[in-house]
Amino acid sequence: MRIASRALSDAGLAVASGLAVGIDVAAHHGALMGNAGTIAVIGMEPDIVYPSSNHDLAHEIARDGVIVSEWPLRTPPRSANFPQRNRLIAGLSGSVLIVEAAMRSGSLITARLANEMRRDVFADARFDPCAVVARLSSPHQTGREARRNARRRARGIRLRTSSRAEETRRAEARQRVVGSASLFAAPDTDADSVLTALGHAPATLEVLAARTDMGGAALQGALLQLELAGRIAAMPGGRYTAVERS
Repeated sequence: MRIASRALSDAGLAVASGLAVGIDVAAHHGALMGNAGTIAVIGMEPDIVYPSSNHDLAHEIARDGVIVSEWPLRTPPRSANFPQRNRLIAGLSGSVLIVEAAMRSGSLITARLANEMRRDVFADARFDPCAVVARLSSPHQTGREARRNARRRARGIRLRTSSRAEETRRAEARQRVVGSASLFAAPDTDADSVLTALGHAPATLEVLAARTDMGGAALQGALLQLELAGRIAAMPGGRYTAVERS
């Protein structure tokens, strides 16, 4: 993620994230190494660094990027604050990229809010930064021109020469990196399989994995697509249920 974030930053895209452990930290570090920098949106007063392990990173962002908080001084980190700050991430962003998402996570909240704000939402565990930049390029460019210009701009990534099979895999991966115009259309094959496996009764992630024989990343991606499309809804206890369509 750090390499990909730097590629996006070098392409002129500022990266906004939540200064949390994991993907957030990698995204911030990579963006700071690029040209456009990064924005950290936090859920407490700006003088507090949480978690404390991000102390050095927070100071680096404060020096070379931007830290944003809507909370007044002496506001400690509270779990209820973090979902609220996600709407700021969605609002500040022209597009939102979901790299990974737990079943009940802030990532899904951010994706839902971004969709409501009519932002582009990208979802792919194996995303190609060049494809993302190409998607955000001028709509008047041809697909070939957009990809060529994106590769020139995302100079932090060096695409290696590959076999025909590798090129086919990359093309399929790019097709799965979709904007909101196609993300909320008809489900793809994986999403359709999950919807069929769900049936008419709520089911847990474990049950759906057993019924579909899908891996965790593929299953989460399909559930994300279905939830954003309004085809399923998350329930208490980590269960999912199909949404009846009128």
